[in-house]
Amino acid sequence: MRSARLSLALESGALVLPASGLIAVYRPRARDDLSDLPQDRVVVLTGFKPDHDHFARGYQVQPAPPYAAAIVCLPRSREAGRALIAQAAAEVAPGGWVAVDGQKTDGIDTALKDLRGRVDLSESLSKAHGKLASFTVGPDLSDWQARPSQVSGFQTLPGVFSADGPDRGSILLAAALPVKLGGKIADLGAGWGYLAAEILKWPGVKRLDLVEAEADALACARINVTDDRARFHWADATQWRPETLLDAVVMNPPFHSAREADVGLGAAFIRAARRMLAPNGALWLVANRHLPYDAVLAESFLEVQDAGGDSGFRVIHATKPRRAKP
Repeated sequence: MRSARLSLALESGALVLPASGLIAVYRPRARDDLSDLPQDRVVVLTGFKPDHDHFARGYQVQPAPPYAAAIVCLPRSREAGRALIAQAAAEVAPGGWVAVDGQKTDGIDTALKDLRGRVDLSESLSKAHGKLASFTVGPDLSDWQARPSQVSGFQTLPGVFSADGPDRGSILLAAALPVKLGGKIADLGAGWGYLAAEILKWPGVKRLDLVEAEADALACARINVTDDRARFHWADATQWRPETLLDAVVMNPPFHSAREADVGLGAAFIRAARRMLAPNGALWLVANRHLPYDAVLAESFLEVQDAGGDSGFRVIHATKPRRAKP
């Protein structure tokens, strides 16, 4: 979808690539095709580890401003999108352009409307249920830069999951956790650290690994969780491996990939937890009641039982991880 608009913009002359200099692409997804851009001049900038790792196999991924031009791939959060646009405008050299691209379902119409009051924005190009428009850098957009918020005693940033405060599922899971959770624990998809802070209230915890794929969320967790027993990992939780097998894994796994529901993502978290746990280890999981995790739980653990929740969420306690098939 994004590649179709980019191709059309370049073919029609709506965008003209600079003759030299680096071109920054902010927050593309792994499925995005950037082949219309000169690969040796593209810098891909994303804080989402799976996407970062995907593009690192063929593109430069370390920041190297100033850039000759930039493309902002709009996220769903209005505030996070504004922050990316402001970052691009600050990091592109004078005279360069910034293109903003996004799906209608991600709020591209609102983003372009907001921009028209601030910059001389080109006519928008519409294709594949989205739009692309560009502007020449110059106007000051620094008031759109990301600013942390304080919620319930925690720091969050625009665009991170549950940026307005602890979500209901995590609150229910924290309330269900036993005092004797174990010594070595991992919080998969740790976000900005709410569950980790609750886990570390228990003195029996010797080490807690916070595993989070979103760099902004992990940066908040480092501020919110200052206990020396905490270790922080910018990693894809489905691929991460602990130093030693764990006593417990705690998680409130995501079930969306971009804007689309992806039940397979939560299932991958459950299978990853099984691989991380010692034979007597336990998984503590919260999930929306409508999610069909029963089969993957039975595949991964010998014993599975409900341990709390409400009308919308299940808290699940799974023990005796099955040995992975060779």
